[in-house]
Amino acid sequence: MIVALRVDDRLIHGQVALTWSKDLKIKGIIIANDETAKDEMQKMTLKMAVPNSIKVLIKPVDEAIKVANNPKAQNMRILLLTRNIKDALKVRENTENIEYVNIGNVGRFDGIDASEKTMVSPTVMLTKDEIDSLKKLVEIDSGTSLQVVPSDEKKPMKDIIKKMNL
Repeated sequence: MIVALRVDDRLIHGQVALTWSKDLKIKGIIIANDETAKDEMQKMTLKMAVPNSIKVLIKPVDEAIKVANNPKAQNMRILLLTRNIKDALKVRENTENIEYVNIGNVGRFDGIDASEKTMVSPTVMLTKDEIDSLKKLVEIDSGTSLQVVPSDEKKPMKDIIKKMNL
């Protein structure tokens, strides 16, 4: 089962490899990102960042959805990572049994000028299109929350969207 779908533009890093994986008691990570799935060097580097006890699959978004929906995946505790809101929306629209949708870090390192973005939090900067995708994601999964690390309070994205009048 997918215990969490996390949007994190860094994909696997210390917070994910150590803190989130321990808190969620995961056995596997699926990265759903078309560009990363094509980059052998990045795939190797990301896999090295994870403890040996955790299996890592790096797939294009459509293939990651197929893996996540495979009945064998229901017997594992899996963290599914995307680099952006658009991919998270596609995954959530097409994947059953996701317990929690988490927005962690997104939009700070994507090369898009910050003047074209809205700062939702210190770790989340979104374009108009990303905000539209986020609204759709929240419509599908009202429990979608902003939470950088497990010890942080979950801040419901529906409340943030409403408060910021996005």
